[in-house]
Amino acid sequence: MKWHNIGKSVLTGLVGVGLALGASAQTLTSNATGTHDGFYYSFWKDSGDASFGLKAGGRYTSQWTNATNNWVGGKGWKTGSTDRVVRYSGTFGVDDSQNSYLALYGWTRNPLIEYYVIESYGSYNPANCEGGTDYGSFQSDGATYNVRRCQRVQQPSIDGTQTFYQYFSVRTPKKGFGAISGTITFANHVKFWASKGLKLGTPDYQVLATEGYQSRGSSDITVSEGSASTKTGK
Repeated sequence: MKWHNIGKSVLTGLVGVGLALGASAQTLTSNATGTHDGFYYSFWKDSGDASFGLKAGGRYTSQWTNATNNWVGGKGWKTGSTDRVVRYSGTFGVDDSQNSYLALYGWTRNPLIEYYVIESYGSYNPANCEGGTDYGSFQSDGATYNVRRCQRVQQPSIDGTQTFYQYFSVRTPKKGFGAISGTITFANHVKFWASKGLKLGTPDYQVLATEGYQSRGSSDITVSEGSASTKTGK
């Protein structure tokens, strides 16, 4: 199945900017970005019935069916960090037959880079892009991550239609489905990428995202930031 990248979809559809919703729970059915109870969020779909629930703190929920072609949403931070320790827990309600993933996702500028740390995925590994380059693997947070760089040519980005690279770190073994939790020591990814010449620029937003493409499923995810003492990783 051809993968529909989060980057080319989310940036063409987001319409709500800077919404201050406070701590009250709310379910979104239309495209929006903003802040909620101290966390940045983004939600986008191109069609269909996907919904995105804003809960207390770093928690969000989602539900979608095959009536939705492509959707993506997550909570995190408006300004990404190259040394942030991201913790997540909850439920990833898909299976191997569904095209979906759970990932730390973000952008940088100068250079313009779209990056992913893929924790779990269903029927399609999003790093299997055509014409990509593999850069080996490394150990972090008790797992092996395989690294690949792909290029998007004249596609939507946070700076309009551009040509840019995507960096992928894909967890092996993937986390699977159902009850799920983990830690992403992002500095380890940044360090390995840089050792292979894959540099990042000035951070833009950074979220723990769920995406579904021509699939069905649900998620209930809480994201938080680890303390500085946890930022060594393996």
